Order: sequence, then C-alpha cells, then structure tokens
Amino acid sequence: MAYLFHIQLGRIIIPAWLSYLGIIIAIVGIVFGIVALVQIRESLSPFPSPLPSARLITSGVYRYIRHPIYSGILLAGLGYALYSASLYRIMVTVLLYVLFYFKSRYEEKLLAEKFPEYQAYKYKTGRFWPK
Repeated sequence: MAYLFHIQLGRIIIPAWLSYLGIIIAIVGIVFGIVALVQIRESLSPFPSPLPSARLITSGVYRYIRHPIYSGILLAGLGYALYSASLYRIMVTVLLYVLFYFKSRYEEKLLAEKFPEYQAYKYKTGRFWPK
C-alpha cells in the first residue's frame, strides 16, 4: 500500500544526491528482478513448494544469489523509499526483508528436500546478496 498511495507519514530530509541514488538503486532492482524472472522461467511458483517439474537453477544471477527476485524487490523498494525520502517506505522495505527472510527459509527447506545438491549450492551463494 505504501507504494501505491501517496503517504506523507515520516518524510525525511536527505541530500539531493541520495534521492538521485535512490532512482538508480530502484532501476537496478527492477532490472535485476526481471532478469531473475526470465532466468527461472517455468520453475517459478508463487507458492513456497517447488513445482513437480521444477529444476534447480544455478546459473545466471542464481549463480551468486539464491533469491534474486526478492533482492530485486528489496532494491526497488529501498531505491523508491530513498527517492521519495519516506521513512514509512523504508520501514515497509525493512518489513519486506523480514518477510522474505522467513519465507525463503521455509522455501529452502522444501528445496533441500527436492534437490539433494541444494545444500552445496546454498553454501556457495548468498540468500539475497552475493557472498
């Protein structure tokens, strides 16, 4: 909701360069998320459990990050929060981070059950950011 409606709660004063940096961060996040979506293709599911036909993707951005779609959303949210100088939107992004953290933990448990090689992949890659 914070990103759909103009909410003035918690407007912060930031330097203009940080606002411009927010635009760049948001664009990088959007592009990153789109690239991850294209790479995961038919293995994508809105539900935590992997699809029966899913395969473990370990190439492209998934070579470095296990949940790059979440990373893209978080970067886009943070960038927009900085651009709009909104403490409220920063808090929403932090809450999204917490939500994605716990959702990804559950997803990873299911992925480890389906893919025996997942533990080795998990060791080499970062959850949301490269190791």
